[in-house]
Amino acid sequence: MSTKTSDLLTAAAPQAVTVVRGISDDQLDLPTPCQEYTVRDLLNHLFQVVVNFQELAARRSVDWSAQPDFVTDGWRDRFADETGRVVQAWSDPSALEGVSAGMGMPQEVVGGMVLLDVTVHGWDLARSTGQPYQVDPAVVAELTALAARLAPTARERGVFGAAVEPADTGDDLAHLLCLTGRDPAWSPAV
Repeated sequence: MSTKTSDLLTAAAPQAVTVVRGISDDQLDLPTPCQEYTVRDLLNHLFQVVVNFQELAARRSVDWSAQPDFVTDGWRDRFADETGRVVQAWSDPSALEGVSAGMGMPQEVVGGMVLLDVTVHGWDLARSTGQPYQVDPAVVAELTALAARLAPTARERGVFGAAVEPADTGDDLAHLLCLTGRDPAWSPAV
């Protein structure tokens, strides 16, 4: 079975996995567009996202306060495995029904949030480590609508940064990044 969410995750996840596999150990302390996170910190956050959202797909509560270190032996392969599991978890149509016990939002929105994190943090990591990154246009379109909807609350809670005015380039990914408070031209160079 599949759902719209799992289909979009199937389109987005391989690019994020490729970026994670391409991160060398000597890049773990580099800065990221998420000012409070180094590459290692952001990897740990993204790992926690793909693990916790498996539970959220089953409408189980998760503990976001736990801060495990996932960047240990074999982390690149484990990230790929966990990302495959999160895609599978959201492929069950029942995952999109009702309200999340863990987030208090419609499950459909929660599924969109994991897609948003995988996609945008994939870009963050690619940008931080000098890797190419492309996103399927259908994923960008879906996430732009979701980010616009979530932006006021996400900014209030510090999840999104202040909106960045997008350059009029016609680049839909850049527009999405701006909605989440990222500068599409960000570079790790000081």
